[in-house]
Amino acid sequence: AATRQDMTYWLQELQQKRWEYCNNLDAAKRDSRTSPTPSDFSKGLVAKDNPGSILSQNASAERARNILAVETSPTDLVGEQAASQPAPVQPSAINFSLKQWSTEIKNSMSSLRKGNNENRKSIFYTTEEWELLDPTPKDLEDSMALEEKRKHLAEGSKGRRLTSSAFPFDFGRIPHKTRRPLKDMIGSSKNRNSSDSSPTEWYSGNGNKLVSELQLKYQSQQEELEKLKKDLLSQKELVRLLQQTVRSSQYDKYFASRLCEGVPKEKLELLHQKDDQILGLNNQLEKLNLEKDSLQQEVKNLKCKVGELNEQLGMLMETIQAKDEVIMKLSRQLSECEDNTSSQSGAVNSSMATCTNKELQELDRLKDNLQGYKTQNKFLNKEILELSALRRNAEAREREWQAKYTSLEAKLCQIESKYLILLQEMKTPVCSEEQSPAREVITQLLEDALKAETSEQPEQAFFKPHLVSEYDIYGFQTVPEDDDEEKLVAKSRALDLRSLSLSENREISTGVKWENYLASTMNREMMRCVELKNLIRSGIPHEHRSKMWKWCVSLHVKKFKDSTVPGYFQTLLQNALEKQNPASKQIELDLLRTLPNNKHYSSPTSEGIQKLRNVLLAFSWRNPDIGYCQGLNRLVAIALLYLEQEDAFWCLVTIVEVFMPRDYYTKTLLGSQVDQRVFKDLMSEKLPRLHAHFEQYKVDYTLITFNWFLVVFVDSVVSDILFKIWDSFLYEGPKVIFRFALALFKYKEEEILKLQDSMSIFKYLRYFTRTILDARKLTGIAFGDLNPFPLRQIRNRRTYHLEKVRLELTELEAIREDFLRERETCVEKRDLISDDEEDS
Repeated sequence: AATRQDMTYWLQELQQKRWEYCNNLDAAKRDSRTSPTPSDFSKGLVAKDNPGSILSQNASAERARNILAVETSPTDLVGEQAASQPAPVQPSAINFSLKQWSTEIKNSMSSLRKGNNENRKSIFYTTEEWELLDPTPKDLEDSMALEEKRKHLAEGSKGRRLTSSAFPFDFGRIPHKTRRPLKDMIGSSKNRNSSDSSPTEWYSGNGNKLVSELQLKYQSQQEELEKLKKDLLSQKELVRLLQQTVRSSQYDKYFASRLCEGVPKEKLELLHQKDDQILGLNNQLEKLNLEKDSLQQEVKNLKCKVGELNEQLGMLMETIQAKDEVIMKLSRQLSECEDNTSSQSGAVNSSMATCTNKELQELDRLKDNLQGYKTQNKFLNKEILELSALRRNAEAREREWQAKYTSLEAKLCQIESKYLILLQEMKTPVCSEEQSPAREVITQLLEDALKAETSEQPEQAFFKPHLVSEYDIYGFQTVPEDDDEEKLVAKSRALDLRSLSLSENREISTGVKWENYLASTMNREMMRCVELKNLIRSGIPHEHRSKMWKWCVSLHVKKFKDSTVPGYFQTLLQNALEKQNPASKQIELDLLRTLPNNKHYSSPTSEGIQKLRNVLLAFSWRNPDIGYCQGLNRLVAIALLYLEQEDAFWCLVTIVEVFMPRDYYTKTLLGSQVDQRVFKDLMSEKLPRLHAHFEQYKVDYTLITFNWFLVVFVDSVVSDILFKIWDSFLYEGPKVIFRFALALFKYKEEEILKLQDSMSIFKYLRYFTRTILDARKLTGIAFGDLNPFPLRQIRNRRTYHLEKVRLELTELEAIREDFLRERETCVEKRDLISDDEEDS
């Protein structure tokens, strides 16, 4: 067809011819012929559905056909004249739409093949959202009879278009909120165009610039309108073709049902199988067609790119041509300059000859110098290689000697610790009161062992390493100054710790893991993960602890920090210093009692005292309900060893407001009492033998563990273990306290079970945590032997015991009120006062 109108006319005529052909065919002839592709999809379905159904029309089909029909009439160029004309190129967008709609029709019809005898709906959508319904058998019969009459009346008419009476389907309007009909879209676009272009009188006073903008806008709206009109035409054509295809399929379905009435069941099943195969092949064909279209689109894109490249090539050729012209011009100027200088070259040649001789002599001298430098460079390179080899050998020997030195130093620590204990035992014999001649020697040896190493004896200082310093890396005093016996025990403990640390330093795997992990997070933000949790449980290295503690604190208080203004800590501190603060007096009293054995808090002029004061004052101003509670000072003091003032303040906020339950640090210490009862339950579950032992001798071990929970083991364990507990505590939360409290008891479980009276048990519990030195073993018990350890269980038990403790406190408060009333009424008891009144 030469034009789109002729194409539409021809398609209508072809469809009408096919319709007439199907109606006139005999049953036998119809069985021997192959129908067009759309009817192939209907064969199996017609055999399964009602065989005697006939198409019919109804009011909804009439309305739908009036809306969807495309009015066409033939032009002058029709028939054989049109066949000799070149076919126009159709837009690819329409072709793609037709194939896509055809695929949807086939898919919807193939779904009908799997049903039973009940009526089914095959629904697909056009731009205006119409629903396609299968006709009833009665409608099919009426429509078929009417079509037979029409065929006899209009046999001679070949150019007529199909009327609405032949359309066999029921269309119902489907409302859809997310799509707009194409007519409405075009109408709204026209309204926009008219509204944008009509008020020219109003824009005339705004200058040439505004007028030009309106013209561009009007032009773009016109282009959009034309595009929408083209889309409307293509969609109408698409709907008409779909309408014809579905109509043909329904008639094929009807005739196939009429044909298959007397056919055996085996042949019907064979036909169904063939239909399914044809359906599959047609689906594959459609997929291949879609791929072909996509490849054609790619070819078009490639052609566009080739065209762009050709344009760029043309521009480059023009540039090269312009440059050639410039080169020719410069060449001409160069030749002219050479002609001018040729006349002057004769006079210059004589002077150049003398200069050339001098340059040759200088060149010979430089060659000699170069050869000398090359020889010298070879010698120096050889010397560097030899020295590098010697240096590597020396470093290897140094590492070997260092390892031997560390091993010997660890052994020496162990031997000296045992030596000190042995001397102490030999100094005080049990049975004899007589003065042994060896006691003076033993006393002298003890004094020499406890004497601090000095530089007065250089030979001894050279041969004996300085095993125990006065303070450890955290600033805690290693050996006390008062009691000789306590000094002996403390120094023995320090030697054992030194031996353990030297042994652990030989295994560098943990440090290497930390270095690798921190290197991997340099270009990304650190996140919670199993690898990081395992590393923190093994202990954060001293050099990375400040960074990791700050990150852990920020992780827990991010929501608090985001809701505060910049300088929040300084504002709190300024308010606490300037205004009346009821907690400041008690804070001042406790400053020097916080960590007296740490050099950072040992005197009023120590650096940590002022920072400790600032953090406690700021926190008391933030939490007036708590103000200050004994125990907060030790938490802040430990935090300040690795954090700055503001970070230590947020660390305290994390512990009090995030980790611990409410009322943990209030006057009643309600949360602390609840945790002790939860810990008793866990002891009975995880360590039943030890719990029964305590119950047997009526030992209340919560008197010891209460302080562990309140200050997170500060002053209860050695410093190395303390900071490893804090590493996990700041990352995982309060569950770590329960883990390590149970691990401490399990570590010494056998020793405690050997004690057979309450006094010795209670005395042992007061100091046994200071005798635990192996942090690795303790960590293995806490995070390995005590699993599983669900936090949900702790929360549930906290809730249970909280109610019980509250009831007990309520009863105590009632007893106190009764006592106060009785004291007021009874003259003899008026002089009695409570502890709280005495403190106030």
